[in-house]
Amino acid sequence: MEKNGKIFVSPPEGESDFKELFKKMAAAGAGRPLGEDGFPQGPWTPELLADAISKIDSNRVGVDLRTVQLWFQDNDKGISTANIRWLARIFGCDDRDATNDWLKELTAAQARLTAKRRDNKKTGGAATLRVPDMLAPAAIHIPLTPLVSVDLQPMSTEQLSGLAIRTEAIFSHGSHLNLPSSVFAGSSALGFLSYILGIHTITYMREDGIEKQVGFLWAPNWTFLFMVLLPLFFAIVIELLVFWKHDARPRFLAHADRPQSGNAWIQNLQANSHTYWAVFLICILFAGLAQWIGVQLIPLLEQAQDFAPSWGTIGIIRPDIISTPAAIIFTALAYLYMSVTFYLLFAGLIILHTIIHDLWKLDSQATLRTDQASGPGVSEAALRIMRGVFRCTVLVVLAAICMKAQSAYLASQGPDVITWMVRDVWAALTDYDDGDHIFGYRMPTHYSSLLVAISTCSVFLYGAIRLGSDRRLRAPLWKMSSAIGLLLISYLTIDAFDGFSVLLLVAALIATYGLFDPEFGSGWRTGDMEGDSHVS
Repeated sequence: MEKNGKIFVSPPEGESDFKELFKKMAAAGAGRPLGEDGFPQGPWTPELLADAISKIDSNRVGVDLRTVQLWFQDNDKGISTANIRWLARIFGCDDRDATNDWLKELTAAQARLTAKRRDNKKTGGAATLRVPDMLAPAAIHIPLTPLVSVDLQPMSTEQLSGLAIRTEAIFSHGSHLNLPSSVFAGSSALGFLSYILGIHTITYMREDGIEKQVGFLWAPNWTFLFMVLLPLFFAIVIELLVFWKHDARPRFLAHADRPQSGNAWIQNLQANSHTYWAVFLICILFAGLAQWIGVQLIPLLEQAQDFAPSWGTIGIIRPDIISTPAAIIFTALAYLYMSVTFYLLFAGLIILHTIIHDLWKLDSQATLRTDQASGPGVSEAALRIMRGVFRCTVLVVLAAICMKAQSAYLASQGPDVITWMVRDVWAALTDYDDGDHIFGYRMPTHYSSLLVAISTCSVFLYGAIRLGSDRRLRAPLWKMSSAIGLLLISYLTIDAFDGFSVLLLVAALIATYGLFDPEFGSGWRTGDMEGDSHVS
């Protein structure tokens, strides 16, 4: 029977389990398109069926070739609920009613297979699950490449574990909101605790007579950074990672000259395992533990400090506000949260570098055909990736600006961070002398913020060099680079001269516009790609 130009076989009314039913339908070529002469082209092969399922418009993930091969083999493996849906679409020839009938029949057949498997385990035998081997359709020679080529050798448990794999899983597994919302929730919890402890907004009188606001909620590097900038950063990294793993990379491999390993991405992650461990140790042991001990714990225990007073050590000056034990516990929680979050930030930068390097490697090895008929091309994918990297770079440099600006404010003569910057702008536009001079404090945050800014700019620079050879990307990349360069200059000149806030404001406005339009009005856009709105 023919339906929509394909071979249609009505669902049989019987007691066949999934293996038996699938064997019959695959041999009959149910759902295969008719040939040019109007005759059937033959039975299904694993490659043909995997390719057909993966080409279904609504199936964005595709299907693993190994999974389809298991359906053909003599084993007790069944079929998942998600794949029943796609197989019903194939057997139903894209007809709504026929697909619904096949959906019911395949679901019932899978249930019968599950029941047989359960009975077999109880009796200890396996004969009831054996299905006669199918004849291999050797006469059919159709040069199709599966959408997702995989290595049939499963990876060992050791290969699927490790810091790099587990860190990447935090970004790629579960809902896209899990990580951003967790970071936001942690910052919100610290804000509530600071309010309970009474250090959310607090002032003290400095030796030179300046009253300084050092409340927790007044510190942009602990509020705006963790509640706005980093959640946006993680959301963009997650969307970019999902796009590359499940959309762009499989499409490229579909047109590769040689089958590519399905474990290539995991191998790319594990190649950077030492980098993940180095970043983990630096963030947890040095930026977290060592900095907390030196900047918070020791001054609180000795009741003396060489650093600018802040919400963490305000108890030294105002013991009536917060006790030393409470300050130690609160700062320990805050620095633990900060160190873990910054490890994830640097891990996100490593993932962006891995995506860029993976695309460049696929392109440079000439594994992609120039006559691709479907899916995003290299240029489109490269531009989309660089747009995401640009957005991430802007957000992280803005985070570094928050860190350095707060550190500089604590050593300045401004009563609070907002008034400090307004006075600086006023001093640049008029003859007003704000009399601002740096107080003699040590400021380790200047160094840590510089590391953050340099790290993210390095990832963008690497991407621009590796992927910028395409002439269509040059104009957008030049505009992105100029915006990032201006933003970096404004970061470096914080508190360097009167009026630095004007440059900082202009650079921040341009960079913020770039978050919405990374190409700054360039005429060339990526082609129509599925799900492009996620990152672009």
